[in-house]
Amino acid sequence: MVASALLAAALGVAIGAVIGGLGGGGGVLAVPALVYLLHQDAQDATTSSVVIVGITALVGVLSRIRARLVDWRTGAVFAVIGIPVTFLGTALNHAVSQPVLLLSFAAVTLLAAIAMIVDVRAPTDPDPPAGAEGTRPLATVHPPTQRLAGVAVKTVLGAAAVGFLTGFLGVGGGFLVVPVLVVGLRMPMKLAVGTSLLVITLNAIASFAARVPQMDLDWTVVAPFTAAAVIGSLVGRMVAGRLSGTTLTRAFAVLLVVVGVVVGIESVLDLL
Repeated sequence: MVASALLAAALGVAIGAVIGGLGGGGGVLAVPALVYLLHQDAQDATTSSVVIVGITALVGVLSRIRARLVDWRTGAVFAVIGIPVTFLGTALNHAVSQPVLLLSFAAVTLLAAIAMIVDVRAPTDPDPPAGAEGTRPLATVHPPTQRLAGVAVKTVLGAAAVGFLTGFLGVGGGFLVVPVLVVGLRMPMKLAVGTSLLVITLNAIASFAARVPQMDLDWTVVAPFTAAAVIGSLVGRMVAGRLSGTTLTRAFAVLLVVVGVVVGIESVLDLL
């Protein structure tokens, strides 16, 4: 029990740093870590991940509010659309086998990574200075042109997908929110990180509420994991502040590729 708690704390620091620095990706590390290193089944791991990632994301949002690096309007839109769909994803989570759940997890992770890698950011789209973007509405982040209809469609589809996969995969959705904001809505990376953390927090609350009737958490693992992840998120926040948006984007994409390939291989082997 002590060994598991110590391992959970060590993993929590690393995963918290990813969440704090990249605005997502913590769940794509937490779920495999809980399954393969802490020996939880996939359904329990996704529930534990919702708690860990949700609390850690909340701390990340609070740390960015003063810097005005949260787009509240876009975050609210994602929440309003995504939260009802979260309940559908949670119901499906309990209806599939572990290999299928993890293989789905790997496939979605790789798709998100590909979206980040193939996108070419315009060199004239710099990161915002601290305090410059946080209260901008969506229409001012993306100038009012004929693209607005397309932006609205991407927002609705992205929010619905994120909500569903938060419930289904228990990953908070940040690894999808960031690509949607950066690739689809052309939001600067650092603003996308803060907005993603807001969306993760709200979706995680909804997913947690949907799981309460069937919840059976191992708090000897979840508690130290979460506490350490919160500490790690503050470290990640400081490190991210010293890096460019382009560097963060590339790091995020590489992280998703590695995790997706590893989990995918393990899931295929389990199905054979």
